Amino acid sequence: MSTYDFWDALGDPTRRRVFELLRGGPLPVRRIAEQLPVSRPAVSQHLRVLSEAGLVTFRRDGARRLYEVDRNGLTGLRAWIDGFWDDALARFREAAEQEGST
Repeated sequence: MSTYDFWDALGDPTRRRVFELLRGGPLPVRRIAEQLPVSRPAVSQHLRVLSEAGLVTFRRDGARRLYEVDRNGLTGLRAWIDGFWDDALARFREAAEQEGST
């Protein structure tokens, strides 16, 4: 289990922006920091939190690390959100069945 859950990790606006930037594909810390009003060490800290939450992964490319969205980490987030749809659809079905029986 990770230190941070995905909601804690994405609760910070800067981390959400980092995560959104990575939607476009792998990026090194330098390229992420160029697009944010924070330092490279701060970006590295945000990436560490996102990584511990299972939302971001990295691979080495020579001397640098390329960070990217961890597609496996999104599974938990997606399942949580889908649970709301499942509940809503179940209530809709119950209401439709009750209306149809009256």
